[in-house]
Amino acid sequence: MKVSAHIALWMALVFALVCLYVAWTGFASLDGLADPQAQSDARGFAWFWLLLAAVAAAAGAASWWIVRTEPQDR
Repeated sequence: MKVSAHIALWMALVFALVCLYVAWTGFASLDGLADPQAQSDARGFAWFWLLLAAVAAAAGAASWWIVRTEPQDR
């Protein structure tokens, strides 16, 4: 399947926003956990989703760069 740079840009943006929401929810729910082990696991889970958001943002930035440097006479 061939995905254009424009579609990849929007897909990366949506995925990054979803990942940021999940990470934010994970960090916000840490106060409700009493068990230190569960709190540590939830913190690791939230950091993982934050990493995924960063990867999606990098992919979106690369797609944006491709769209901007693409020749317009195609």
